[in-house]
Amino acid sequence: MRYGRFYRKLNRSSSHRLSMFKNMLNSIIKYEIIRTTFPKAKELSRYLDSIINLSKVNNLNNKRLIFSYIRNRENLLKLFSDIGPRFITCSGGYTRVIRCGFRKGDNALMAYIQILSKNK
Repeated sequence: MRYGRFYRKLNRSSSHRLSMFKNMLNSIIKYEIIRTTFPKAKELSRYLDSIINLSKVNNLNNKRLIFSYIRNRENLLKLFSDIGPRFITCSGGYTRVIRCGFRKGDNALMAYIQILSKNK
């Protein structure tokens, strides 16, 4: 049996991991592409897909749910005005993770994670 298969812990405490993902979510919403390690990018895409899925429907409850997580008004407005309507017809696959080599210091596998620009 595979226990503990639901998410990656990334050698961090739960509070550190959640704050790291909140910071990364704010960065990717602002810039629409960021460079990070491959396991972090794969885990971040799960969080980002659920937030984009909520932002497709513009109502007060979804705004409050997303704001309670990202805590940034500019990113919230960008989600509901630009990113959410971009994916109205899509049912998933809002992000792309592209491997981009290895980090020089510790040889960690790096990746770009980006929000797709057009619906498929």
